[in-house]
Amino acid sequence: MALVLIVDDDVSIATSLALLLKQAGHASRVAGGPSEALSLLEAGGFALVLQDMNFSRQTTGAEGLDLLGAIKARWPQLPVVLMTAWGSIGLAVQGMKAGASDFVTKPWTNAQLRQSIETALGLQEAREGDRPLPTRDELDTAYDFTGVIGSDPRLLKVLDVVARVAPTDASVLITGESGTGKELVAEALHRNSRRHEGPFVKVNLGGVSTTLFESEMFGHVKGAFTDARSDRKGRFDTAAGGTIFLDEIGELEPGSQVKMLRVLQDRSFEPLGSSVTRSVDVRVVSATNRDLAGLVARGEFREDLLYRLNLIALHVPPLRERAGDVPALVHHFLAAAAQAYRRANATVGAKALRWLQSQPWPGNVRQLKQLVERTLLMTDRAALEAEDFARGAAMEAREAPRDPLPPAGSMTIDEIERGMIVKCLAHYDGNLSKAAEALGLSRPALYRRLEKHGITP
Repeated sequence: MALVLIVDDDVSIATSLALLLKQAGHASRVAGGPSEALSLLEAGGFALVLQDMNFSRQTTGAEGLDLLGAIKARWPQLPVVLMTAWGSIGLAVQGMKAGASDFVTKPWTNAQLRQSIETALGLQEAREGDRPLPTRDELDTAYDFTGVIGSDPRLLKVLDVVARVAPTDASVLITGESGTGKELVAEALHRNSRRHEGPFVKVNLGGVSTTLFESEMFGHVKGAFTDARSDRKGRFDTAAGGTIFLDEIGELEPGSQVKMLRVLQDRSFEPLGSSVTRSVDVRVVSATNRDLAGLVARGEFREDLLYRLNLIALHVPPLRERAGDVPALVHHFLAAAAQAYRRANATVGAKALRWLQSQPWPGNVRQLKQLVERTLLMTDRAALEAEDFARGAAMEAREAPRDPLPPAGSMTIDEIERGMIVKCLAHYDGNLSKAAEALGLSRPALYRRLEKHGITP
């Protein structure tokens, strides 16, 4: 049981919050304003503060930010969950920058608020459990990190954080270069969570067009659009009770970012074509190889969405920074490839391992895996040597990426558009639905362009 301080000048809201906390097994005290809140906190014993952002007729939130600043200055480790109206999300982001653990918008749902409180308390407990960095054997004894190979201290730090936060419902943002194993870390979070018996649903947002985003993520009802012949569950519905993994979150278009923020905020959405709001119990884990802070600075990614995604941030180190893990990875990949290709006697020599450790690995673990498999296929002898791997590496594509666009000035935008429509129609044998999907258009939008360009399907 935790003792929670409720700071709100609205007696009815404070009473409702106290009842909700009691039902969740927690005790509470109520403060009507900042001075009373600080006085109660001086007495000690509180595990969390749940505070409103306004305590007078002012609606700027300045009082709430001042109180948050005073709390963090005197009790920096005390988690604070802010409550604010949906239209004041920017204010909540300021609070997150000032040290708040989370924010909940009004009107809230009880499930949403309870989850936010329990997550904040769980994260605080995880942070307070100060301990030396565990060994890989210690981690494997207590947790399931199947498929995550290595014992470099940089990797162990990542796995230690995974172990600490997995039992909570905190949103986690996993960053790192392509090929470092971000999806494996996301799977480990799910396997070691209380949701491990629920689904793990992966969504590659880089492959979801803007026109299909709502249908793909939230589902649709029959008749929502021309080809909607039956109801369809979206990815969030499919992940209910488990974890949804939003890969390549940095590729999300601005319009889709707004829709994603809303569902991440209150775990509710409306299927395309429906006016019925659905709620979903799901944990959100996302990943990107892009610099989201830089995208925010350039106005390409919503700052409020970033703060909603990265309650906990994990950075997976590139392979070049943990070269000591290369031998273990090579043996792991070689064993799997040898079994697949019936080469059970395949081995790798010490000199070859040293050569592999000296490589820069711009493609990280994925590149190493492909090289091991390619080298095994190219070499008949059982013992793989450095020169074998060097020959395999020489076969990797070195061509500069081709520019898919025609030379500047050679075609107009309309000519390019017409050419791509004709190409898609030919590729899909005149199937308008498939061509429209490939072009990122709705069928009506495709019809308008067919008429514009005089194309007969």
